[in-house]
Amino acid sequence: MDIFTLEAKPREVGKKATRAVRRNKEVPCVLYGHNVEPIAFSTPETALNPLVFTSEMHRVQVTLDGKSWACIVKNIDFHPVTDRPIHADFQVLQQGEKLTLVLPIRYHGTPVGKREGGEVRAVIHELEVSVLPKDIISHIDVDVSNLDIGEAIHVGDLDLSGIEVLAPEDQTLITVLAPRAEVSEEEEGAEAFAAGEEGEEGVSEEE
Repeated sequence: MDIFTLEAKPREVGKKATRAVRRNKEVPCVLYGHNVEPIAFSTPETALNPLVFTSEMHRVQVTLDGKSWACIVKNIDFHPVTDRPIHADFQVLQQGEKLTLVLPIRYHGTPVGKREGGEVRAVIHELEVSVLPKDIISHIDVDVSNLDIGEAIHVGDLDLSGIEVLAPEDQTLITVLAPRAEVSEEEEGAEAFAAGEEGEEGVSEEE
């Protein structure tokens, strides 16, 4: 996992001070954690770019006044019109203390079923997990190469050492559906069968 170093500087709190920070093209931030008093700081918008324009999980080393904290980005708020970051929360990592975070899923490989005309449908693109700082990964890798038509990969199929997935084991992650033409033929067959049954009932009633 990549580790980013974020040079920060202390800031004053309050609406007026916060607006001044943003006018200076900086983002007001807060650092917090267990046994860590919340610390208000700011950092240039450009310094957050590697953390904003990605779905990957990253460790961040926040350096402020000669001190340093290993963190993760817990939350980033964006302006509703410009999409510029307007606030960020950083959670301090505590050795031996689990934390809850959301990891993106990265599917790779071409399913066998797709080569046979099946439709690949990814149901879940991220998962909430509970994990120790030493076991944090940037994303969850899922190989879908062996997935055939009608098959699926579920949460219970994942092999994630040291990571507890906070979702039911039967939760579907990705599946390969039968080709639409094949599904339509089955539907037409079912409709024809149903119509035939209705017709037979109608004859018996007339008799």
